Amino acid sequence: MTFPIATSAADPDAPALRDRAVRAAAGKLPFDVLLSGGLVADMVTGELREADVGLVGALIASVHPRGSRQDAARVVALDGAVVAPGLIDTHLHIESSMITPRSYAEVVVPQGTTTICWDPHEVGNVGGLEAVRRAVTASRDLPLRILVEAPSCVPSAPGLERSGAVFDVAAMTEMLSWPEVIGVAEVMDMRGVIERSANMSGIVQAGLASGKTVFGHARDLKDAPLQAFCAAGVASDHELTGEADVLSKLRAGLTIELRGSHPGMAIEAVRAFEKIGHVPQTVTLCTDDIFPDDLVTKGGIIELMRVLAGAGMKPVDVLRCATLNAARWLKRNDLGLVAPGRRADLVVFGDLDSFPVRRVFVSGCEVAADGAMTVPVRPDTELAPTQTMRLAPVTEEVFRIPAPGVSDGGTVRIHTVNTPRFTRWAEREAEVRDGAVVVPDDCILMVVFNRYGASAKPGIGVLEGWGEWRGAFATTILHDSHNLAVFGRDPADLAAAANALIACGGGMAAVMGGRPVSVLDLPVYGLLSEDPPEMVAERFAALRAASLEVASGLSYPLVKLVIGASLACNPGPHVTDLGITDGMSGKIVTDSVIAGGEAEGVGV
Repeated sequence: MTFPIATSAADPDAPALRDRAVRAAAGKLPFDVLLSGGLVADMVTGELREADVGLVGALIASVHPRGSRQDAARVVALDGAVVAPGLIDTHLHIESSMITPRSYAEVVVPQGTTTICWDPHEVGNVGGLEAVRRAVTASRDLPLRILVEAPSCVPSAPGLERSGAVFDVAAMTEMLSWPEVIGVAEVMDMRGVIERSANMSGIVQAGLASGKTVFGHARDLKDAPLQAFCAAGVASDHELTGEADVLSKLRAGLTIELRGSHPGMAIEAVRAFEKIGHVPQTVTLCTDDIFPDDLVTKGGIIELMRVLAGAGMKPVDVLRCATLNAARWLKRNDLGLVAPGRRADLVVFGDLDSFPVRRVFVSGCEVAADGAMTVPVRPDTELAPTQTMRLAPVTEEVFRIPAPGVSDGGTVRIHTVNTPRFTRWAEREAEVRDGAVVVPDDCILMVVFNRYGASAKPGIGVLEGWGEWRGAFATTILHDSHNLAVFGRDPADLAAAANALIACGGGMAAVMGGRPVSVLDLPVYGLLSEDPPEMVAERFAALRAASLEVASGLSYPLVKLVIGASLACNPGPHVTDLGITDGMSGKIVTDSVIAGGEAEGVGV
């Protein structure tokens, strides 16, 4: 038995179902399920009011005075618990949790999440259109409504990186024709949108012509560039950086997808809402990227809700952002309310102080209770692609920056990428030994290999501000090309880390003393595991602990820093498989050594 979320039985507009719901609401037929003795969280009025809820099939048939009806095939006594709409996550990448969609459903549905918007951008960058087709297939027939978006930026920064596929206007038009696809996924090539590149203009226009939503990524945009980005037809943003940025994006008319992957933003967002005196209806919640151990132990949207409430936001406002606001944004009038005629996607909370989840209903079926699934989840039906690492083992020699013509003990000036996350261009003086640059003691190397068969030397950059290192770290989770990146100082450690992932098909690896101390193998696209989520979470937690041994003195977790270190669409320098690139200027530096005061191999 599988959950019939995609079958006609779950269609709330089926004539026979509507007829039966009307008759039950009028008292002429019994309910299938009666939720009795609880409080209803009214997302329109903000009230918590005493009421019972009658369900018929996939529909809410009636919300009526407590105790006025008892006629139902099943009566569920709530004992004062709160009935709320199912939670909606408006933007995420399942791949960041390193598990398959079915496993993801098993984790988040007991947490109260009943609908998610998945941008399969990561698998799209690895496996192209076929990977997105597989994502749609993998989303069907689950007790979690997965609304799929069409990846807009594959690669995310054309010309600055190479991934496993290239999506053009024709590819976008095809994806938008699929009924499961709800719109254009986050438009990340901000420079392409603002400068009206033919490809990005065509991709956004395809979304507008389809009548579907164009989701955005407006990192650090403000003033005229932000206005231009919105004028292009992009409608949302989750790349929020602070209170002023929240207000700027709201004033520009964007729907903001306040994300849980940056919980520090909760306080900033609450300050912004306090400044204007209310929480706008264009505020929704999303998880974006969440690691498997955090997902399993803390939770997805439910954890963000607790963080926001803890930061001083009224619980009913938090709940409205995760339900009614999200449903309106997604143009899903069947979701977001506990009201007659709406789909019976419901969460029963013990209270709205800490949002303890007691029961979860999807399309009228109880699917989870007290933190566990109560219905079987169908197995994955397709063989997953596991042969995506088209890269031969590497040697220590590749982790050198040549300095030809410079004698031992001489010096050269080199380009560096200063500080993690919010990167800046910088320069350093470095010694030369045996014809190669000696990496300064307070710096590390970042080397990015194209893992899709492109024949070229790897991109190499010197990073400043990355703490103290005693080993190396490698990853194929590398936004957004998902090439193989290796970080560290010692060539033996660097080669061992790279080769560990080449051997297992991708994932993450920590190395010390020339030997792997922790390897998280993710053979599906080099991003996912088919193992149970708890097992993946445990192994990732072990890798995270090992990363603390490899590097110390960082102000941000190493595992988060490495996966974003190649995000070429963002402003500032980032190392990709092509060299050191800049997402806003388009500059590429292919040689870290500065010759004659100018960089060799600089192009736009």
